Amino acid sequence: MTTTTIPHLPAGRTLRLGVSRIGYEVKTYFRQGDSVFFTFLFPLVMLTIFSVAFSEQNFGPDDAPLSAAAFYLPGMLAAGLLLSGLQNMAIDIAGEKGDGTLKRFAGTPLPVLSYFIGKIGQVFVTGVLQAVALLLVARFVFQVSLPTSFEAWLTFGWVFVLGVTTAAILGIALSGLPRSGKSATAVIIPIVLVLQFISGVYLNFAQLPSWLQNIASVFPLKWMAQGMRAVFLPEGYESIEVGGVWNLEGVALVTAIWLVVGLIVTRITFRWIRKDS
Repeated sequence: MTTTTIPHLPAGRTLRLGVSRIGYEVKTYFRQGDSVFFTFLFPLVMLTIFSVAFSEQNFGPDDAPLSAAAFYLPGMLAAGLLLSGLQNMAIDIAGEKGDGTLKRFAGTPLPVLSYFIGKIGQVFVTGVLQAVALLLVARFVFQVSLPTSFEAWLTFGWVFVLGVTTAAILGIALSGLPRSGKSATAVIIPIVLVLQFISGVYLNFAQLPSWLQNIASVFPLKWMAQGMRAVFLPEGYESIEVGGVWNLEGVALVTAIWLVVGLIVTRITFRWIRKDS
């Protein structure tokens, strides 16, 4: 296979090209009905289902009752990071490899970095919109009390930024796993679903078997969900966590490690054109 050489562009132009692609990527994303439902709206749908189905159930101790909406909100926010980042990116890029889009990009002056800026920028934009929608629905539809302290929102900010960046980079790294664009959904979605079920998104993490907790603790979603619970659950609820603490240091460390792993895998494996093309 011949190698296509991308002309070197000044850093400023590379950045401008990447930023200009963010708007294009966002528009393209919202024009795809299946992507919008299974990545953008899915956490909202699940929050609504759980909040209504378990509206009569108390998820906290007797002296500190917690509604289903308040209990599931942190998990849905964490799941949104995974869906907007990993699932969306992996399926989208795998599809662009399969339909020849990346091959066509190889014949243009578009730098790989500009392409990534556009993709990751789209994840940030849609991730922020999704988080805002979840918070508004939780607050005004299900009357969930949101944090009022600056420290809590600061924690939310860095957990969100680190989480969505890590998820996006891991999505790029996983985009090479499907053998074709048509198989991307069948390969990626089961991975994402399993991670959600074992990471404390749909089930109380502390009630899972210890061996399953150990497996989930290897992956970043468990830690992102834990970081979100530290922000949105009332004071004292850290007692239901493994070890009885929020362990925000662990949240930052494990998520950052996966970010580095994703960057390394992406650097080694990503190409405009597949090796077997």
